[in-house]
Amino acid sequence: MALPHSTLVLGGASSGKSAIAEDLVLRMTDQPVYIATAQAFDAEMVDKVARHQDRRSAAWTTIEAPFDVCAALDGASGEQVVLLDCATLWLTNLILDDRDIADESKQLLAAIARCACPVVVVSNEVGQGIVPDNALSRRFRNEQGQLNQAMAAQMDVVVAVMAGLPLALKGTLP
Repeated sequence: MALPHSTLVLGGASSGKSAIAEDLVLRMTDQPVYIATAQAFDAEMVDKVARHQDRRSAAWTTIEAPFDVCAALDGASGEQVVLLDCATLWLTNLILDDRDIADESKQLLAAIARCACPVVVVSNEVGQGIVPDNALSRRFRNEQGQLNQAMAAQMDVVVAVMAGLPLALKGTLP
């Protein structure tokens, strides 16, 4: 069974979305590529990155791309399957670097569409909690919601993950 060209895996923090996405990729290829967007600025994030790295086997090629995800996607070959983990941290990086979010998001969507191989994107669903009490947090929540909607509209498959369980919202899980 072939992986659809594009799959979006959404879920809350620590919902199991990365593990589900990794499993999807590994079921489809022996040449998995992991595009990592995290930047570890504190001990907690260093630990989280290490846990993600420890979970992946040596089969994975890892590309660190906290900002230039498009170049990483453009460099993929047709035999690979790419996992972008995650769009949420990428967006955070862009906001903190004062980038043009609308333009960067359009570029990301175009790069996913033109990628030579299937792409699985992990993203957080952040809009189901309380309304944040500060402008930056509200801006982030709104930008993330808009990015998730744009990706979901374009992607072939959209999967929601809760408590480690995947639910296909659009398309069929491979």
